[in-house]
Amino acid sequence: MAKQLFNSSEKTNFILNMTEEKYSKIAAFGLIAACFATSVAAAVPVISREPLHGVTSAGLTIAGVIAMILALIGALKKFIRKSALIPVCALGFALVWSMISLICSYDKGISFYGFNGRGEGILTLIFYFCFFVTGASIKLEKSAKILIIGLIGTGILNSVAALIQVFTSKFNDYRMISMEIQANAAVGFSQSPLFLAVLLTFSLIAALTGAILAAKKSYKIVCIIAACIFAFTIMFTYSFIGICGAVISVIAAAIVIFANKKPKINLLAVLSVIIPAVISIIIVQAGVIGNISQYRLYDGRILWFADSYYRLSASGEPDLNLVDIDDTFDVYYTLNRKTIDIISANPLVGTGPEQLVFPQLYTSGSAGENAAVSDIIIENKGTFDKDYNEYLYTAATRGIPSAIALIIAVIAILAAGFKSFRSGRKWQSMFVLSVTAAGALIFLICCSSTAFAPIFWCAAGCCCSGKASSK
Repeated sequence: MAKQLFNSSEKTNFILNMTEEKYSKIAAFGLIAACFATSVAAAVPVISREPLHGVTSAGLTIAGVIAMILALIGALKKFIRKSALIPVCALGFALVWSMISLICSYDKGISFYGFNGRGEGILTLIFYFCFFVTGASIKLEKSAKILIIGLIGTGILNSVAALIQVFTSKFNDYRMISMEIQANAAVGFSQSPLFLAVLLTFSLIAALTGAILAAKKSYKIVCIIAACIFAFTIMFTYSFIGICGAVISVIAAAIVIFANKKPKINLLAVLSVIIPAVISIIIVQAGVIGNISQYRLYDGRILWFADSYYRLSASGEPDLNLVDIDDTFDVYYTLNRKTIDIISANPLVGTGPEQLVFPQLYTSGSAGENAAVSDIIIENKGTFDKDYNEYLYTAATRGIPSAIALIIAVIAILAAGFKSFRSGRKWQSMFVLSVTAAGALIFLICCSSTAFAPIFWCAAGCCCSGKASSK
């Protein structure tokens, strides 16, 4: 007999009577929203060529509210596994401490909503937490399949847009990555080539997993074609992150093969990464793209000049007397070194979410003290708003306690995913663990972004969703 509250009907008490199976089917839409919402919303400013960053934030908000409702239902119905207890507590603590950071921040509005065009304030962090809880509440068998479909789908969506940008230079904020260099860098609907590289890393892992493990030949073919597209596109991000992502996806594919005891002939699947990547390099070397005729990495010019300074006015232009913008190592080293200095100045609560640039400002220049924040920021040469190491960035903006909590959560999530894999030795556990581990590693050389973070936290939640069934 169905449970009821007072004299209400069964229909009005659907949450009370919801089974775990039914919840998993409904919550799957939350995973799909996490994969597509930001990219679909970001298509509006990309195609319109207008800085409609609020539209992109609206897409994330819609997905976040869906996740919030689903997370609440999962918690009320006690669908969250015990393996998620430590990560939930750690991430919950990080959120609470971030609230303290907000109170002590330079600008409470930015701390809550995020910097315009970035959008990773406290509200977004709450959404990420809900994505995680939702992933942890869904049955692993259901969530893994949905994530593979979602990742391949959003990867294709972004890759098609990116290739149009690369070969036609249209709809591309990264057509010029300096005043002289036209590289037509691939960005898709991911806001930055570096963020696209992370998204395509996840998509590559999904496509290769499908190519290796799919039972139907037609599915294998689709996955191999998708992997070729992703590998071809990722090289046009001209980034160290993209190179690392391609390598990580190949390693993940090899682990999937050996862990699931598949024939070694499946190792040929990695050719769908290697061959397209080489073709991309050859095309650039042939002088087909923009005004460049040599393949090289442009991380510094992309993250500092084209993205932070030119696209968003979130930082000053790089000071070429202090950093070699064409030396990838020097760029990351400089960002990390200066971020550590900022951490040491305010270790407990940090600068406030999304406000790494604020303590670096030293002049209002010609803008004047009452000018818009963005107008003042661009007057300060050598400043930056993002450190491309998420763990250091968290410590700098939300305090060392938040960074420690984040690290504890990530370690606990990976441990839970590995335990799930060892218990069931199922491909679902291996897949979500691979995506989560890839994200955790890439966070050492990249920062979080609304373009891919919802997917990462969904996958992280799935790592804690318990032992895969024997079915």
